[in-house]
Amino acid sequence: MLVLVINSGSSSLKYQVRDVAAGNVLTGGLIEKIGTGGGPADHAEALELVAAAIHEVLGARKLDAVGHRVVHGGERFGEPILVDFEITRAIEQLSPLAPLHNPAHVLGIRAILKKWPELPQVAVFDTAFHRTMPERAWRYAVPHELYARHGIRRYGFHGTSHEYVAHRTAALLDLPLEEFDGVIAHLGNGASVTAIQGGRSVDTSMGFTPLEGLVMGTRSGDLDPSILVFLGRAGWSTDRLDDMLNRKSGLKALAGNNDMRSVVEAAEAGNERAAMALDVASYRLAKYIGGYHVAVNGAKAIAFTGGIGENSQAFRALVVDRLGALGVGLDARLNRVRSSEPRVISTADSAIPVLVVPTDEERAIAEATADVVSRSAVNRSAVNRSAVAP
Repeated sequence: MLVLVINSGSSSLKYQVRDVAAGNVLTGGLIEKIGTGGGPADHAEALELVAAAIHEVLGARKLDAVGHRVVHGGERFGEPILVDFEITRAIEQLSPLAPLHNPAHVLGIRAILKKWPELPQVAVFDTAFHRTMPERAWRYAVPHELYARHGIRRYGFHGTSHEYVAHRTAALLDLPLEEFDGVIAHLGNGASVTAIQGGRSVDTSMGFTPLEGLVMGTRSGDLDPSILVFLGRAGWSTDRLDDMLNRKSGLKALAGNNDMRSVVEAAEAGNERAAMALDVASYRLAKYIGGYHVAVNGAKAIAFTGGIGENSQAFRALVVDRLGALGVGLDARLNRVRSSEPRVISTADSAIPVLVVPTDEERAIAEATADVVSRSAVNRSAVNRSAVAP
């Protein structure tokens, strides 16, 4: 099955075509500056560029389905789902929970519908994997009315990546998924860590929005809410607060740069702000890992993934060096190895194995899309046979 994977942003459209059965990436790319005057006028026009690029590679071969990454599925969507008009409206109605993401996803879905109206589309939700969190993990200690009327609760994000890495880590440890208990740290410009018990998410660092939790590239992570009340009373607008917390905080605020590699290089060159930023960020993550070790009743593995988790040996070392109380030991030689393959980087006598497991969200979306479309075809066939039976 040939699946087009779409990650639609407000002014960009990232795409990849995968042959799911063969496990190959056939082509991919990124269309930017949509609607900004320097690029395509809208997502429909951007899709024409995508279609032309795909045709050059596929020739006469036809796409079988489209899989969309959708950031927020709210409480309704706990698994990938075939998109129709009602599902599209439901995704759009969740826009207040993800105003920077869900409206753009809807634009992508509608652009595909206009270009290829007969092509099945599947929505794969970042929040879906975390729908298994127990109430003690997702409930905020605020009046129930906020949850009942506004949906204010912890949702979690990066679920597609966390689920993919959980499967791969369990396989590497030769464990059935339902016996895998561990902690997975997805570290990129956006970062989150998830507690996995029995192969299912039981807690995660991001909450109502992707702002909660770890120190990130430009996001603050955990913060005393009273700071916002204080700043509001001092005259800060909600837009200014949002901009500060999401775009001007994190490593950018602490070190003056949101690029982890640059921050590490600055720290190694003696920059005190950069060293402090790494100290704050690694401490925050190590604290979460320790807590999640308790949450899963003893982790069988700690896995690093995402751009920083896979590539920054220095940051991994800072984090793991704080886990000595758990009996975790890092093999410095193994940690220095650069590879696109999953690998163990802990010492032989480490109480908990530490691994680097590259994520592949596009592959996960493509496979989920193929599964949904195949099951839908089987169900339609069964209904048709039933309809013509004597």
